Amino acid sequence: MLTWLADNWTEVLGFGTGALCVLLAARRNIWNFPIGIANNLVFIVLFVGSALYADAGLQVVYLVLGAMGWFAWARRRPEAVEGFASSTPRRAIVPLVLAAVAGTAVLTVVLTAFTDSTTQLADASTTSVSLVAQYMLNRRWIENWFVWIAVDVVYVGLYAVKGLFITGALYLLFIALCIGGYRAWRRHRTAVVQAGADPVAAVVR
Repeated sequence: MLTWLADNWTEVLGFGTGALCVLLAARRNIWNFPIGIANNLVFIVLFVGSALYADAGLQVVYLVLGAMGWFAWARRRPEAVEGFASSTPRRAIVPLVLAAVAGTAVLTVVLTAFTDSTTQLADASTTSVSLVAQYMLNRRWIENWFVWIAVDVVYVGLYAVKGLFITGALYLLFIALCIGGYRAWRRHRTAVVQAGADPVAAVVR
C-alpha cells in the first residue's frame, strides 16, 4: 500500500484536493479557492510528467484566476438582484464561445509544433473550455456548472487514454459534484429572491 501511494502520490493528492475544491464551490464556500490553488500545484507536476502540456499550463492560469476569484469573493459584492448567482448575460455567450474556439485552435497548433503531445486536440479543447468555465465561476454565473460538466466528460476519456485512472475517477466524481453544485446554487438563488434577503450574507460560511 505504501509503495502504491509513493508511486501515485500526485494523483492521490490531486484527487483529494480537487474533490474538496469542487465540494466547497458547490457550497459557496470561499475556501474553494486556496484548496483549488493547492490542487493546481499538484496537477502541474502530474501533467508535465504525462506530456499533457496544455493541461499543465492550464493549472498555472487556474492559479492566477483562483487568486482573482478569491479576492472577488472576499469583497462580497452582490450580483444584481438575483442573489449570489446570476444567469450568464446573453451578450457574453458569443464571446465565450469564440474564446473557447480560438483558444482550442491556437493551443492545438502550439502543441503540434512544439511538443511531443499525442492528444493535441483533446488537450487543447479541454484547456480552453475549462478557462471559460473558470471565468464564469469567478463571475458567479450559474451556467458555469453546465460547462464544467461537459468538459469533465471529455477529461474522463482523455485521462483514461493516458492511463491516469485515479484522475479519471476524480473527474467522474467532479461530474456528480457539478450536478449537485448547480442544484445548490439554483436553490440558494431562488431562496434569496423569494426572501428578499441580503444576497451576499451566505457567501462565506
